[in-house]
Amino acid sequence: MTTHAHPMPFGATVQAQGVDFALWAPSVETVLLEHGAAGSQPMERDAHGWHRLTVPQAGQGDSYAFRLPDGTRVPDPASRYNPEDVHGPSRVVDPHSFAWTDDAWRGRPWEEAVVYELHLGTFTEEGTFEAARQRLEELAELGITAVELMPLADFPGRRNWGYDGVLPFAPDASYGTPDELKALVDTAHSLGLMVLVDVVYNHFGPEGNYLHAYCPEFFNGEHQTPWGPAINFDGPGSRTVRDFFIHNACYWIEEFRFDGLRMDAIHAIHDETRPHIVQEIRQALDEGPARERHVHLVLENDANEASMLMRDGRGIPVAGTAQWNDDLHHAVHVFATGERDGYYTDYAADPVASFACALAEGFIYQGQPSAFRHGERRGEPSTRLPPQAFVSFLQTHDQVGNRAFGERIHALGDPVLVRAAMACLLLSPHVPMFFMGDEFAASTPFLYFCDFGPELATAVSEGRRSEFGGFAAFADEAARARIPDPNAESTFVASKLRWRERGTRAHFERLCEVRQLLEVRHRLIVPRLAGMTAAGVYRSDNGTLQVSWDLGTSGRLHMLAHLGEKPAASRAVPPGALVHGEGAAIQEGALQLERGAVYVTLEDPPGVG
Repeated sequence: MTTHAHPMPFGATVQAQGVDFALWAPSVETVLLEHGAAGSQPMERDAHGWHRLTVPQAGQGDSYAFRLPDGTRVPDPASRYNPEDVHGPSRVVDPHSFAWTDDAWRGRPWEEAVVYELHLGTFTEEGTFEAARQRLEELAELGITAVELMPLADFPGRRNWGYDGVLPFAPDASYGTPDELKALVDTAHSLGLMVLVDVVYNHFGPEGNYLHAYCPEFFNGEHQTPWGPAINFDGPGSRTVRDFFIHNACYWIEEFRFDGLRMDAIHAIHDETRPHIVQEIRQALDEGPARERHVHLVLENDANEASMLMRDGRGIPVAGTAQWNDDLHHAVHVFATGERDGYYTDYAADPVASFACALAEGFIYQGQPSAFRHGERRGEPSTRLPPQAFVSFLQTHDQVGNRAFGERIHALGDPVLVRAAMACLLLSPHVPMFFMGDEFAASTPFLYFCDFGPELATAVSEGRRSEFGGFAAFADEAARARIPDPNAESTFVASKLRWRERGTRAHFERLCEVRQLLEVRHRLIVPRLAGMTAAGVYRSDNGTLQVSWDLGTSGRLHMLAHLGEKPAASRAVPPGALVHGEGAAIQEGALQLERGAVYVTLEDPPGVG
């Protein structure tokens, strides 16, 4: 058994002689440390705005806070644990107090990833690290190889999606203790599961962020965002701010042994310096924990910047390992549900052809003008990227939760087409991702929920309903009033998975189908993916798509799928051994495809077989 800690200049560090406390607050001359054993003591300020104090009698589990000149009491922005929520005192954590058992763990190559996104509070009835830990074995048995946790950074209140975090180093106490989170990761590794965590470096939440009060240097007013002044990645004083987030990335990977990060909305990060903060984080990980094990960096980037996903001469990512592929989702949503409002407009002309493009090339928008964006060009060419550079899905927390009633795609779409799209995704070379409950077609919605203070709560509830006012279905006030109140506890409770559903007939059938597809994927397709270096090729006509991918020295993968309204005319049989042939029959040397048919073959390289 070993222990792991990430050393950093911020926060509270347990030493043999006590605890070192450090706060960067250049805009204030004096800061008092409040600590139970030591009372209130002035911290020593240096010329660079650091306030420091060592307290010999302090130790693990002690509460502390900082008092500003105006009397405001604030938590540590680098707090490792804030059990009394974001307005309360921080608590000293000694990372060496947790004994890890995963010494032999070196992670998994990215091409083996099958990702499962989950929200800790709604994944189980209890909504805790410990309850989630007890469910991991079921995910591993299904064929999941990577669990992705929605953001854990301490947020205000008892429930939140996680994107309103204000203490980036402190796992939210509503889920449990830091040691319980470490136990979850340790158990996952024993089951062969990678664990990734979602981090938010583009903004702080609207409640509980005290940095404005004593460290305005953390923000750059020259860049405005929907959340106010941008985080200062490129203005005066930005070096310390950049280091804060670089340390945060390394902290999650080293101290909690996560296998990777999912970086939220990097298109909303304002950084005009080079290297970009994403690339600097990648460099820090590569020079640190990635020297000993696989560490992955997954991006969300609405700008579709393929340059952020490029590989070097050795095939190693220069920044992102992969990106969430919203384009693929949008195409599937259009042909499966018929919805064409909002951003779905960009995929309405021929959604099956768009789906084929996404399967083959990753991005659909690779520099073309977007009608939804009033002609603005979006994206960069992605054909030089391997399919593993794309995390693709039929739904995510965003695509479900941003709907007024949180409906999942299997509750909205044509079941034949949703089923076919799932097979296409799981048997493609992309990295597939499930949103929790996808695997058994969960009946529960995933709604937008939060737990803000009274004034902000009212504004959020009213804003949530007014933002749907532009949709025809919510044109009248009575319709908008039916949208669940984000701050109501009932909205949160309604979003919890019902695990007992897995045993009922319809849900169990879906679970068995997913298990079978993943078994085929892991046994036949994944072993051939490591040599892939570029995109596939595709064609589409009359609702039928054909995609082929070059697997390097491992041959070729062929996919034929029919997503049209009526059975398809005969098609040539793709070469190679059959992998999956649902809804297809060979008659007189040609394929007859039923609606929703998916036919996949693997072709060996020349001279093999």
